Amino acid sequence: MADPAVPARLLDDAALHASSVVANNAMNRERQLAGVNSYQRELGISPREFLVARARASGTAAWLDLCCGSGRALIQAADALCRDGLIGRTTITGVDLVDHFAPGAALPGLELVCSPIDSWMPDRDFDLITCVHGLHYVGDKLGALTRAARWLTPRGWLIADLDAAEVRTPDGPRRLASALRAAGFSYQWQRRRVSRIGHLDVTLPYRYLGADDRAGPGYTGQPAVASYYE
Repeated sequence: MADPAVPARLLDDAALHASSVVANNAMNRERQLAGVNSYQRELGISPREFLVARARASGTAAWLDLCCGSGRALIQAADALCRDGLIGRTTITGVDLVDHFAPGAALPGLELVCSPIDSWMPDRDFDLITCVHGLHYVGDKLGALTRAARWLTPRGWLIADLDAAEVRTPDGPRRLASALRAAGFSYQWQRRRVSRIGHLDVTLPYRYLGADDRAGPGYTGQPAVASYYE
């Protein structure tokens, strides 16, 4: 089934960033590195263990978390890596639109950046890139994905939550999932999870039109942003 008609009111990036739906102070504010409400539970992997293994195998390891919220889990990871004796061999970067980072951001190897992810550019590639429920609040979700895939190392791993129903295209969410797979991504429909292993420079066959912050709750129960493409 084709998606509904494009609304007359679509927000550009500047207007979207000012939206109360997007500047959501609760997003990833309390999420821990491990435990019940944690990155490990959401992602199905331990970012700390991943970084330790990659650093010991390759010499260095870097993790980028997009829409990191308070950065609490990243601070916990950086602290643990210091205790693991991996100072100077691991790098953790978190990026979030809202500057409400938890105390502890001065740890070695940790950088927390206040910036929209659609305009931020890194100066390195990453072994692990994550986005835990952050794309629900991003306008150009597909643009964010393709940009992140370009920042992967040759063996880097991208994992992000993506609800295809929030990406409004003329041919519908099922065709979108097929287009993602054809482009080189993996998409798990039931888990609403997109992933990629290895650097990928690709353009998806859609043009971004704008976003609607009045789309209502997504599958998480929280208000989400619908992104429109042609």
